[in-house]
This record gives sequence, structure tokens and C-alpha cells, in this order.
Amino acid sequence: MSTQARRERERAEREQAIIATARDLALAEGWDAVTTRRLAGEIEYSQPVLYSHFKGKDAIMAAVAVEGFAELAVALASARMSAADPRQAVADVAAAYTDFAEQRPAIYDAMFTLIVDLPFASQDVPTDLARGFAELAETVRPFAGDGDLETFTETFWSGLHGLVTLMRSGRLRRTDHDRRLAVLVDRFSR
Repeated sequence: MSTQARRERERAEREQAIIATARDLALAEGWDAVTTRRLAGEIEYSQPVLYSHFKGKDAIMAAVAVEGFAELAVALASARMSAADPRQAVADVAAAYTDFAEQRPAIYDAMFTLIVDLPFASQDVPTDLARGFAELAETVRPFAGDGDLETFTETFWSGLHGLVTLMRSGRLRRTDHDRRLAVLVDRFSR
């Protein structure tokens, strides 16, 4: 292996270690616990090494968010493709989305509620972000009719996000989550 190839591999491994450590800290203690000083101590590299990979905490959060989008896309695709019919696909994808948010709250926050430097709703959107949206679109496509599929999908996604966000913040009763989700699924699978 050439020296250049080894350096590139080591750099990629360091970058992945930074992302994984930030993710683990955020999941365990929340994003306030994730600081460049703390990350440097956890991965046993100096802060300048972190800054050689990322501009700061916001860039690290964006990298964690991109990984989260990739994971969400896989979960949504699995739910959609294993469903027996299109209506069941909407129900299964909705459940997969809300389960993802519930099981990975800090990752979900980096993806959807915290300010991160990622382009949304544009041509420059990273591939992993686009894949998740595409899975939602494929799920509701059979029910969009002749309407604007993108707007129909955005509205479905907004409904899911709203349910997740309001429930997580204590503004909706957890006991009625399944009923609310069923109402949303019913509205988007007619």
C-alpha cells in the first residue's frame, strides 16, 4: 500500500471515529454534551486534528445527520418493500419513520430539528437525504393520483414529523400515538 493510500485510509478512519463518537455522545447525553474538546478527549486526538476534518460542531452534526438519513432511507425501503400492498406500505413506512425518531432521538434532532449546514429542498441535496424522501414518495405514489407527487409527499412527511415532534415534546399523549398514526395513514392511503 502506498504512503498516500495509507494516509487517506487513516484520515477516513479518524473522520469516521469522530462521527461515531459524536453520535454516541449525542445519543447518550444529548447534543449539548458534544463539544470539540470532549470529542478530542474521547478519541484521543487534539482539537486541531478535529478541525482538520470538520469546521466545528455544526459540521460534525451535519455528518451525523447524513448518516442518519442513510439509515432512515434503508429502514423506509425495507418497510415499503416488505409490505403486502400499497396501503400496508404506507402504514409500515409511517411506523418505521416514527420508530426511527423514537429510537434515535438525538440523530433525528440533527436530521430535522437542529440547524445544520445541509441543503434541503434543492438540487444540491446530498444523495442520502434524497433517498429517504424518494422512499416516502414511492410509498405514497399510488395514492397521489394526478396531483403533485412532491407536494403530496412533503405533506405526508410533514404529518409524520409533526406527530413525532409534538409527541416527543409532550404536547400529544403517547397513549394515542397509534390512533393518530392510523388516521394519518388513512388520509394518505385512499
